[in-house]
Amino acid sequence: MSRRDPRDSSRVGAIAARPAAASAIGLFLLALAGGCSSTEEILGDRPQPAPSSSPSFTERFRNLFGSSEKASAAQPAAASSAQPASSETKVNCPPTDVRQGAATLQMTAPGEDNAMAVRYQATFSRTARQCTVSAGTLTIKVGVQGRLVLGPAGTPGETHVPLRYALVQEGIQPKTIWSKLYMLPVAITADQPSVPFTHVVEDLVVPLPPGDELDRYVVYVGFDPQGAELEKKQQRKPQRGPKPRSG
Repeated sequence: MSRRDPRDSSRVGAIAARPAAASAIGLFLLALAGGCSSTEEILGDRPQPAPSSSPSFTERFRNLFGSSEKASAAQPAAASSAQPASSETKVNCPPTDVRQGAATLQMTAPGEDNAMAVRYQATFSRTARQCTVSAGTLTIKVGVQGRLVLGPAGTPGETHVPLRYALVQEGIQPKTIWSKLYMLPVAITADQPSVPFTHVVEDLVVPLPPGDELDRYVVYVGFDPQGAELEKKQQRKPQRGPKPRSG
């Protein structure tokens, strides 16, 4: 009778674990594929499978920018052209673009860096903006639409997506005119591992620059996990009170 090599049992365990890992990654990729399909529907002209009594997610997003589709002029995230502002003073509304390197957000388990450690992944699918001018002040209403996907290491519940908006004057030396970080809460459930999200900013208000400067303005959007961590650290720092006066 031949003796059994103890290494055989470890090989069997490793082989048995592979299908489970592959299955988890497969479900994650399937959810991502579902998100891409929805993105194509958002960017394209295909009708949404929603009854007339229940507006689609994209239609609700457009409604945030008024009833006029031309005024909302939602553009693809990667490339958008300037549109005239709907105000008495006619200006070119700065285009929106996704900041390079900030188009995708992957939240992983602490200390891990592999596909099985991904908790959530977020991507952008659409941006929109609308400008108004009043008394020499430019107000830009900016919105983003995207999708959050539950990863193999994620659990259902609520997470916060860090969104950074920045108004930049492009040139040889780019100048940041306005910038702000928002933490958007997004809930995800076990039976819906891929959910859309939307966020609209209405407090981007700056002085109206001359036309030649305004033509170089760009509104950038992007995920900013580093900025979110920096804000957390600043909030944890104890605030020092005034030093007591010596009597």
